[in-house]
Amino acid sequence: MAVSPLVYPTESLQSTSRPVSSPLKRGTSAVPSSNGNGTPHLHRPGGGPGGHQHESQLPLTLDLVEQMNEEEKKKYVKGRKLGEGTYANVYLGHSRSDPSVLVAIKKIKVQKEYTDGLAPDAVRELKHLQELGGHPNIINLLSVFSSKDQNLNLVLEYLPLGDLEMLIRDTENVRYGAADIKSWMGMLTRAVWFCHDNYVLHRDIKPNNLLIAADGEVKLADFGLARSFAQPGAKMTANVITRWYRPPELLFGARHYSGAVDIWSVGLVFAELIIRSPFLPGGSELEMIQMICRQIGTPTEDNWPGVTQLKDYTVSNTIQPVWGKEAYMSRFGAVGSEGVDLLVKTLALDPKKRITAREMLEHRWWRTDPKPTRKEDLPRKTTSKDGQTAEEKMGADLKRRPGLDDDNNPPASRGTKVARKLDFGAAK
Repeated sequence: MAVSPLVYPTESLQSTSRPVSSPLKRGTSAVPSSNGNGTPHLHRPGGGPGGHQHESQLPLTLDLVEQMNEEEKKKYVKGRKLGEGTYANVYLGHSRSDPSVLVAIKKIKVQKEYTDGLAPDAVRELKHLQELGGHPNIINLLSVFSSKDQNLNLVLEYLPLGDLEMLIRDTENVRYGAADIKSWMGMLTRAVWFCHDNYVLHRDIKPNNLLIAADGEVKLADFGLARSFAQPGAKMTANVITRWYRPPELLFGARHYSGAVDIWSVGLVFAELIIRSPFLPGGSELEMIQMICRQIGTPTEDNWPGVTQLKDYTVSNTIQPVWGKEAYMSRFGAVGSEGVDLLVKTLALDPKKRITAREMLEHRWWRTDPKPTRKEDLPRKTTSKDGQTAEEKMGADLKRRPGLDDDNNPPASRGTKVARKLDFGAAK
């Protein structure tokens, strides 16, 4: 009988619980603990609830901050460049005290368009990686320091096997089955559940944001578009999530939404793992809506109360009925009846009816055969179809600006463009 993905081996927690050091604070370690089911919870820095420092502690002087920054920088040796972009450069590095411990150093460049020089998405990434540190399925931030040129350097764990997209796309050389898909989906679902349990929306889940560690563990990366859950009534931007993985509520311009937006993306990654091609590869937002209507069903007041009130609601006059489980079986049946049931629940049109990450982990699919493949036995690749090594692919993934596949706006046919017109000064 398959083990629920809610429970992970204790050795995974031990291997990923390295503290995060910040040159800007004392005591910024994020060490996970267990709540009885193997799920790490974050200890807040500073000793007290919420991370508040004791009143007797004196504020750091500028000289001391600079000294701590230099000490942090000296802990790592920067090696060859793995990826170079207008947003960031990525280097292979290692620990000075133990050269066998490899790291990826992401040097985020000063962005001239921002008055303080630091891109808001870099701040988001740093903030949320520190908050979520220690989970085995979220990329681990090991340290932070600044360079002389004021560029921010994030020291991340080394993930040398590229990303999940490499495996999905290489249909000629990579073979995998239902047990492998179940293992990968378990890792992804645990990561999303942990984000939501800590009140964080990722808002850009897709295969090339799922990096693979040396032991086969999948790690959710790229938190540059993430944000904390909004206060009730607060508006958020609808212009997030790469188009192919964007849910209908965002395509219709919703400004109030929940973790259901991430679950839709998880469902589309699930579908892509099964058919080994994007399920909804729309070339524009309008085409995305048309594909959703054709492949899943037309959103109407009957199946989604209130949808017609969304400001960008536009559908064809031809109403397509909502597809049920039986309609999905012919195309997605490789994961069995229970797997298809889970897929259908992730792709519910009404976000209020969409399954949650917690409910996904409790779904009966995990208890059916075949059992999930052990991470050590999962398929892996050393090179991509275009000859890029997995290490170079990791560098390319880490150097991207959040929401984009590269430094340029990719062609619409790739479906990768996310509008960058985000007012980070306002509530998002």
